[in-house]
Amino acid sequence: MSDRDPQPVERQLPTEEARDLLALVRDIAQREIASKAAEEEDAGHFPREVFTLLSESGLLGLPYDSEYGGGDQPYEVYLQVLEELAAARLTVGLGVSVHTLASYALATYGTKQQQVEHLPAMLGGGLLGAYCLSEASSGSDAASLRTKAVREGDSWVINGTKAWITHGGIADFYTVMARTGEEGPRGITAFLVPGDAPGLSGAVPEKKMGMKGSPTAQVHLDGVRVGDDRRIGEEGQGFFIALSALDSGRLGIAACAIGLAQAALDEAVAYATQRRQFGRPIADFQGLRFMLADMATQIEAGRALYLAAARLRDVGKPFAKQAAMAKLHCTDAAMKVTTDAVQILGGYGYTADFPAERYMREAKVLQIVEGTNQIQRMVIARHVAGPEGR
Repeated sequence: MSDRDPQPVERQLPTEEARDLLALVRDIAQREIASKAAEEEDAGHFPREVFTLLSESGLLGLPYDSEYGGGDQPYEVYLQVLEELAAARLTVGLGVSVHTLASYALATYGTKQQQVEHLPAMLGGGLLGAYCLSEASSGSDAASLRTKAVREGDSWVINGTKAWITHGGIADFYTVMARTGEEGPRGITAFLVPGDAPGLSGAVPEKKMGMKGSPTAQVHLDGVRVGDDRRIGEEGQGFFIALSALDSGRLGIAACAIGLAQAALDEAVAYATQRRQFGRPIADFQGLRFMLADMATQIEAGRALYLAAARLRDVGKPFAKQAAMAKLHCTDAAMKVTTDAVQILGGYGYTADFPAERYMREAKVLQIVEGTNQIQRMVIARHVAGPEGR
């Protein structure tokens, strides 16, 4: 509705290479992603061709070692790439974040032989990954998972069903957490399972209120056999690996949330500066100006929070508390900002002719995935006040 183009985000990037990378990402986002987002989301179309392009452009393995096809980029840079992609279309930004999460276990805890054999295809060979921890009866209580792996000679046979899996049924590889021993967190082991393994299948994707282009489905493992060479880490180390991956993954969700919120703010500003009532743009009215100011402030605060956590990660310092804070704040901010964007557009904001209503529907899931925001508060409180029941 407005001829006003959104202003590019002012970013503090560590190198000239990073600045060139962000310019490339913005070009791809606007040329190949944003222009098709509304139509494809409405149709429930998953843009696999975009992920192929991102892989060919070196954007699916940015935080990993270039020796295996990664981009050698710090998280500080990788997360800002995610933000740009999510601003263009959350299905793409979140998809890249999930793929990075799915690659984490092998890239961080795999043997040299495993990394040489599998990582190049995972990071730059056009493959797409999925992360399988949650089950229908074990979401927040992930350590109670029931999917079971039984050793048979040099192989493992896996049986069970994973739930709420992004890319479920279409992924080329799955990082699967399965029980190999005692009850609780010490009995869980991680496995790298090929997407075409006999016995692995995806259920019909869930019907969701938002992100309709991103398939979320149960994944059934019915007698799936994998060699011991596809076990990642030691037996019983899987839950530790899973939580370690989620610390980094939560930063990805935070960055995606800020990208979505930024897109909503840009839409609200464009509308408010053109829409006229009582003889002047509605952006001139103080009540609305204060809403825009609050939206912009929440976005900047969230961006600073996730980048501060990323910089701790990049220098090898503990960042779990800050990751939980970033995920909490950024996703709550995205929900508030997108809701306010709908309000600013008024009746138009409630129609599918404008993207504000889609942004609001999409924002909700970010408060749930990779640890609900109630779980994030528990994590933060443990860091601040110590464990419960001392």
